[in-house]
Amino acid sequence: MSEAYIFDALRTPRGKGKKDGSLHTVTPVNLMSGLLQSLQQRHALDTAQLDDVVLGCVEPVMEQGADIARTAVLMAGYDQQCAGTVVSRFCASGLEAVNMAAAKVKAGEASLTIGGGVECMSRVPMGAGGGAYYNDPAVTDRLSFVPQGISADLIATLHGFSRTDVDAYAVESQRRAQQAWDNGYFNRSVIPVTDQFGNVLLAQDELMRPQTTLESLSQLTPSFIKPGELGFDAIARQVYPQVERIHHVHHAGNSSGIVDGAAAVLIGTEDAGAALGLKPRARIHAAASVGSEPTIMLTGPAPSARKALKNGRMQASDIDLWELNEAFAAVVLLFMQEMNIDHNRINVNGGAIAMGHPLGATGAMILGTVLDELERTDKSTALINLCVGGGMGTATIIERV
Repeated sequence: MSEAYIFDALRTPRGKGKKDGSLHTVTPVNLMSGLLQSLQQRHALDTAQLDDVVLGCVEPVMEQGADIARTAVLMAGYDQQCAGTVVSRFCASGLEAVNMAAAKVKAGEASLTIGGGVECMSRVPMGAGGGAYYNDPAVTDRLSFVPQGISADLIATLHGFSRTDVDAYAVESQRRAQQAWDNGYFNRSVIPVTDQFGNVLLAQDELMRPQTTLESLSQLTPSFIKPGELGFDAIARQVYPQVERIHHVHHAGNSSGIVDGAAAVLIGTEDAGAALGLKPRARIHAAASVGSEPTIMLTGPAPSARKALKNGRMQASDIDLWELNEAFAAVVLLFMQEMNIDHNRINVNGGAIAMGHPLGATGAMILGTVLDELERTDKSTALINLCVGGGMGTATIIERV
């Protein structure tokens, strides 16, 4: 099998996922096609040599429907021979897209691909695609479905994470994200979004609140008390009867933010890169996805990480940096506990609690973030990971070259 090398990784800034967000006026197609144009221009890329573009998109409906990957490819002015397809694995869609693009290269199906993702949550709301998982009572009853926030609070309850624990993690995420921006750690990979006249709409992640303190977070009411009272707590306790009462500790300040954003990772064989003057930055060493218990839902990161390590014939001690999507603070606290990871080696430049989680793009975004950090600190290996709705986890290991 061929090696799959990463030649570059770009992303947009994350804009607030509301009508007053700076990217709300940009359609999903234009947001993604603009980033693809930037990737082409940065490398004077001959797009006729690109085989496929695989994009994550959790809600591929409305403005994000009709195979947005192919539409964005054409709108970006890429050669018509370059194909495009969309994948949805809920929150891990962007990383799954990278893994699929890399798998095509490894299998010899393609020599040059792009994996990435797009989600404009201000224009296409979460849940817009519907589906039996959310809306069919027979399905939700059989699967003991609860909202993800209930699942996060269940994790905190089972593992003894207090309100102070999750709030303290959130404060540190904000501090690290601001420090990274202040020191220019994101400058290589973040491409400002402009309007049709070239005016900059957004150049920096918009959701950050660096003034956040434990005291300010303590004033926020937990977000999932009312859904719990409507019956979801009871459903979760049926699956986990050892829990007498779910302690609700998550709120907007210690959970991932709703944002707009896009990401693109250029992947290919060494020969394809050499022909185009591209220098490999890293290689996709291993990847894995797993299923996990669907009611608690968010415990897939550790088993998917272990599976990826096994696939790569590695140990946890072989990983220099870890990057786990901050869906909820308790998810990261549990992962650090299960994998025995010190906080100074994971999410070292903040995460989705501070900067937001553009569902279909996040996995590709955080891969690029940790690749930049590997190079900045002259480290070698990183494991990228996300928890996933419905009870899943997806992990990818990259190694610098």
